Amino acid sequence: MNTLAINTPAVQYTSRPSAAARERMLSRRGEPVFMAGWRRVLMMHFDVDAGALQRDVPFQLDLRDGRAFVSLVAFTMEGMRPRFGGRWTAKLFQPIATHDFLNVRTYVVHGGEPGIHFLAEWLTNRLAVMLGPATFGLPYRYGRLAYDFNRPRRSLQGRVADADSRTAINFRGNLVEPACFQPVEAGSLTEWLMERYTAFNAAGGRKQFFRVWHPPWPQCPAQVEVDGLNFLAQHWPWFGAARLVGANYSPGLDEVWMGRPHRTFPAR
Repeated sequence: MNTLAINTPAVQYTSRPSAAARERMLSRRGEPVFMAGWRRVLMMHFDVDAGALQRDVPFQLDLRDGRAFVSLVAFTMEGMRPRFGGRWTAKLFQPIATHDFLNVRTYVVHGGEPGIHFLAEWLTNRLAVMLGPATFGLPYRYGRLAYDFNRPRRSLQGRVADADSRTAINFRGNLVEPACFQPVEAGSLTEWLMERYTAFNAAGGRKQFFRVWHPPWPQCPAQVEVDGLNFLAQHWPWFGAARLVGANYSPGLDEVWMGRPHRTFPAR
């Protein structure tokens, strides 16, 4: 097992990335557009070959001390709804409001703004799989996802199976003692990996981005094991040599803001 043991006692925490993201979000009229809860979030971080990864990413990689990272993010989205319209618009969104995700994301920078790029996203809602690429440029794929994140037992386990190839990835682990959920240390690698608020995507050849905002993640380091990386290596051969460097678990957030998709701005 591996753990990204970044947090130490008596450190100073900051919400600077979150505060800057909130300011960016509100700088555009009419945003945020959607709101949702992001619940039971497990992020598993891998060190990968930067050169090989860059060939599969249409944006400039954001490197940390020359290293490239890809994270698997398993979570449940709950109650997605438009910001305006109350219960009536919320009711219209019920068919796609709540479902499980597995995001495969890497870290990029564009126009001086750090963000993430989704290599793929597996989810359990067929209607959302149809809508995601056309609206937000998201590389959605249908899968069978089963998560069991049991906080009283501090146990974490899950399975994600691709509906087409029938390959699967499995993970299991536990929270590191003590399970105290708090924001990460300012300037740490964990903050760099977790506190990202802009998604740059290019599904269908259209480069666009959207922003999100939420308070800093309340999190705890986790120890995990991952089996079945061929599930990912069949799409990205460089994942066969990926190295698991750590994981973090968050119980999640009640209210995440999501903006609308925009064309990407010119890189500086």
